[in-house]
Amino acid sequence: MPELLEVRSEGIYCSQGGFFIDPWKPVAKAIITHAHSDHARPGMQHYLAHHDTVPILRLRLGEHISVAGADYNKTIDINGVKVSFHPAGHIIGSAQIRVEFKGEVWVVSGDYKTTDDGYCVPFESVACHTFITESTFGLPIFSWKPQDELFESMNTWWRQNSADGKTSMILCYSLGKAQRVLHGLDENIGKIYTHGSVENTNHCLRNNGHSIKDTIKVDYYTQKKDMEGGIVLAPPGAVATPWMKRFSNVTTATVSGWMAMRGTRRRQNTDFGIPLSDHADWSGLLDAVKASGATKVLVTHGYASSFAQYLRELGLDSRPLITEFGEVEAADAASDEASEKI
Repeated sequence: MPELLEVRSEGIYCSQGGFFIDPWKPVAKAIITHAHSDHARPGMQHYLAHHDTVPILRLRLGEHISVAGADYNKTIDINGVKVSFHPAGHIIGSAQIRVEFKGEVWVVSGDYKTTDDGYCVPFESVACHTFITESTFGLPIFSWKPQDELFESMNTWWRQNSADGKTSMILCYSLGKAQRVLHGLDENIGKIYTHGSVENTNHCLRNNGHSIKDTIKVDYYTQKKDMEGGIVLAPPGAVATPWMKRFSNVTTATVSGWMAMRGTRRRQNTDFGIPLSDHADWSGLLDAVKASGATKVLVTHGYASSFAQYLRELGLDSRPLITEFGEVEAADAASDEASEKI
């Protein structure tokens, strides 16, 4: 009997339902876990995503796309296959996809984190027979510090820079990380500015009912002196563009889970590293697998081989699943550049 989900050249496919999940090549029907550009790509005839993801897909892929929205925990029948979206806790609108046919249940996690960030809908475990999990940080060396501790470190850094008359710049991805950083910034320290791609995303989310702190878009009329003591949120790719000429006396920080690795900050050519991730760490991944109750676990992008091997040692049927999902660190750079309008 063929598996309920299989990997084809276009992506993860359900033959009974006739749909793909996060396909990397154009298909007729695409179910999308979240709007990051390594999971939501252009060219699909029709998209299905969580309601909060729909406006971001239109922002990134074009207003013309054919897209429908779904609620969390509501079952949709697609050619006899039961499909539902469940919170993944990764970014606003992110979802795990539950697929059921004739009593067999699979769950595709997309990207997820198991800790509640107080901003997006927190992760919910979903019982299944087969779990397709990411493993971006699937090594024991990755263990995240409490979010409050990281936010305090970030605000202390900004406060000192402000006292020194410097402009602080946080390099973070325009969708997800930027909004989480904003949630943790202390507005009493100074003004918060944004790169155009971050502001475009903020504007889209505000227009769709999400609470996001007030920010000021950096444009041709923004004065360098006005930004002294303030903080700027920008995508990592911005540092290599003429946009950086708008600033003087600037110090940078990179916000990424990869900052937990020794030497990464030096390679990123940044002054300060904050290891805040929107992905589960090692213990979070293990907790998610255990809570799913799955006896079969397929592992996608990240440390897939190592994590699958560890799961096999725990007695699970596990192996890497070869996909074309990349890291948002790389994939979103093109999306950030394309959405920049200034």
